[in-house]
Amino acid sequence: MNYDYLVVGAGLFGAVFASEMKKNGKRCLVIDKRGHIAGNIYTEEISGIQVHKYGAHIFHTSDRKIWNYVNELAEFNNYINSPLAVYKDELYNLPFNMNTFAKMWGVRTPREAAEHIRSQIAELDIKEPGNLEEQALSLVGTDIYEKLVKGYTEKQWGRDCRELPAFIIKRLPVRFTFNNNYFNDPYQGIPQGGYTRMVEKLLEGIEVRLDTPFEDFVKRNDKNDTYVTNDGQHSFGKILYTGMIDAFFDYCEGALEYRSLDFQTELLEGEENYQGNAVVNYTEREVPFTRIIEHKHFEFGQQPDTVITREYPKEWKRGDEPYYPVNDEKNAALYQKYLRMASGQKNVLFGGRLGQYQYYDMDKVIAAALEMASQERKK
Repeated sequence: MNYDYLVVGAGLFGAVFASEMKKNGKRCLVIDKRGHIAGNIYTEEISGIQVHKYGAHIFHTSDRKIWNYVNELAEFNNYINSPLAVYKDELYNLPFNMNTFAKMWGVRTPREAAEHIRSQIAELDIKEPGNLEEQALSLVGTDIYEKLVKGYTEKQWGRDCRELPAFIIKRLPVRFTFNNNYFNDPYQGIPQGGYTRMVEKLLEGIEVRLDTPFEDFVKRNDKNDTYVTNDGQHSFGKILYTGMIDAFFDYCEGALEYRSLDFQTELLEGEENYQGNAVVNYTEREVPFTRIIEHKHFEFGQQPDTVITREYPKEWKRGDEPYYPVNDEKNAALYQKYLRMASGQKNVLFGGRLGQYQYYDMDKVIAAALEMASQERKK
């Protein structure tokens, strides 16, 4: 059988692209090395609760077109992301807002809070931040940095903040209102019944093969610059590759770096409410996990049980799931080498966070996949 496209990866980017190309009359085959579709937004049901298997995913966007697009795929609830932060025995609201400042300093007005921050920044007198710590201190002062930024960031990156480049934190949002909504986007929510159903709808009528690693499935046909399956039974006009771009080229220039995560999920039978909020961050360096997710709160669940997940950051090594690209100068230069190699691939497209080595919010993933599909339709 001849396919127009082999889509490598059944995550959001690949599913949107395949769906759009199917609408255009193209035949697609989607493969994924995992045993399920939906990539990192995969949700599975445990005790009647939709569990975000690979960490919390809250859909948010300012793009009305994208919001309309996802609402054709699922009905979204009105969940508003309002995380909390625990530092020792203190509990704070995120993002940094008047509730945070009232708890931290006992202030009541925006003027008082702003003066606290200004005075701390002035005392530090940092002219040109030389690392992440100096950058953060120059933005929010000592108290916020020490309690809510330092430990969490060091856990996330596995390095002392003084060893991290300043550009990682370009800004730290500070709000002088009592608004606990983490995002500024006007549209946000969680698809009722989970993200997996949403991706299932995208992939309706499209052939999908799971537990199918790309490198074990196809080989290049150098005669006409296309790809065929290893058994020679199927051929593909083009490939959309959403895996790691360096893996596609067999790491010939070296491996790009990532941070990875371990998820420890626990069903608490007979416990209706563990922490009272979907997301609670733990900002001390000494606490080994970065946050606890209580999944039922994403959909305002009333189940008699609850499910929680602790997230443990770790160094990535080959074989681990890559989550966050390490966007420092060394990796940026290495990615440019692979990007030049990718541009020389006549019939291969690279997309998604791994194919393009960048962290994407979900709305940006969808927008990029729609744009790629639009460009393909013009050819």
